[in-house]
Amino acid sequence: MKLPREFYRQDGLSLAKALLGKVLVHQTPEGVTKGIIVETESYMGVVDAAAHSYKGKKDGRCNIQYKEGGYAYIYMIYGMYYCMNIVANEENVPEVVLLRALEPLDGISLMERRRNTDKRKALLSGPGKLCQAMAIGKDSYGTDLCEDILYVEEPEQKTDIVIEASKRINIDYAGEAKEYLWRFTIKDNPYVSVKVKNPS
Repeated sequence: MKLPREFYRQDGLSLAKALLGKVLVHQTPEGVTKGIIVETESYMGVVDAAAHSYKGKKDGRCNIQYKEGGYAYIYMIYGMYYCMNIVANEENVPEVVLLRALEPLDGISLMERRRNTDKRKALLSGPGKLCQAMAIGKDSYGTDLCEDILYVEEPEQKTDIVIEASKRINIDYAGEAKEYLWRFTIKDNPYVSVKVKNPS
């Protein structure tokens, strides 16, 4: 079942944890790809020095963050890799959740071709990798996740998970915000991007 709008209206910290174990789906002309969300990070808007919308910043790139929850915020890093975020909370509260890693589920051969690798554990283990494998790019910016192209759904079989919290990755520029335990992973999942150090 596709997740409803109300699910995304949680605050960014709650949403980041609630998304773990859910399934990201992308319907493309080449085929359907799916992955279980195993790693997320929260970016908490105006109070978070690591967030693009810190201190209420608005520009062409991050304006989508000010919509109500349930839209895709896509941006490029290093001039070549895309990252997918999901807008959280209510309108004008610019909080987002970065998808950092997925566990491959469906369309695996297609994802392997796109990534030019057959190393299963490395296929979706990073924000740039998962976007490349699932063909998520600038055209996905602003996609309504309550529609039928790019969305999140409940898993067919629900399993109990243990969530670990740790520091976010590669945000050394963010002052004290780099110490916040706003990265969330499924404990002992082999598909996370970076092994968790000193989890809480």
